[in-house]
Amino acid sequence: MQTFDGHDGTRLAYHRAGAGEPLICLPGGPMQASAYLGDLGGLSGQRALVLLDLRGTGDSEAPRQGATYRCDRQVSDVEALRVDLALDRIDLLAHSAGASLALLYAARYPERVGHLVLVNPSPRALAVDVSDADRRELAELRRAEPWFPAAWAAFERIWSGEPTAADWSAITPFTYGRWDHVTQAHAALAGRQRNDEAAAIYYGAGAIDPVTLRSDLAAAPFPTLVLAGEYDVALPPRRAADIATAFPDAELVVQRRAGHFPWLDDPDLFVQHVAGRLS
Repeated sequence: MQTFDGHDGTRLAYHRAGAGEPLICLPGGPMQASAYLGDLGGLSGQRALVLLDLRGTGDSEAPRQGATYRCDRQVSDVEALRVDLALDRIDLLAHSAGASLALLYAARYPERVGHLVLVNPSPRALAVDVSDADRRELAELRRAEPWFPAAWAAFERIWSGEPTAADWSAITPFTYGRWDHVTQAHAALAGRQRNDEAAAIYYGAGAIDPVTLRSDLAAAPFPTLVLAGEYDVALPPRRAADIATAFPDAELVVQRRAGHFPWLDDPDLFVQHVAGRLS
């Protein structure tokens, strides 16, 4: 673990994995410790991963002002990390809600971004609408799996607006491309790695203007990879395509039989997709 000062003096931590050219990695959640990223399926064999613990998560200090958990206010933390690493430009990978922070950084500091990789990015920053019909279509693809009946029933209650507290946990298998001891252990850690107070502030009022963000990204000078999982109910592939259209130089890759955490579902294929775009 190494530390540096965030924009307001908050002591922030990052973890290195692998050797070579740095790749800064922003976790999702929102506001989940970077530990869940692991070594991104072995991507550390290609690049030196710099896994940032956002303020108030993992080994990073909590800020004095809770308002600084808002994602637009954490852009300066990413810039402080770039400066601390003495990099003129950074290659940036972001997962899920972390992509919102990455997009805001890229819009504010486009000249500082070499490559941008968005892994199952949240659709929220660019106001991409994901409908229940989109999710139903993908969920139906899992009908042959043994956990499907209970998970589908829970999804039905959620869609009807009458979920039970247990239903949100019951649909977890839909989040992964496979549901086995590895992914079950991964899912079990999620709640203990997330800062719920910070998560409630991350997308606070005024954090993102999707129209302005799209306008800023329309002239982005860096190549972008949008990687979506074929089974990801959080960002169905056709909606990932909508995100890719925000950039002048973007490639959409849909990883087969993958969910929201594609580096777990097929590590070798995930590394192939990402490393190929970064080369």
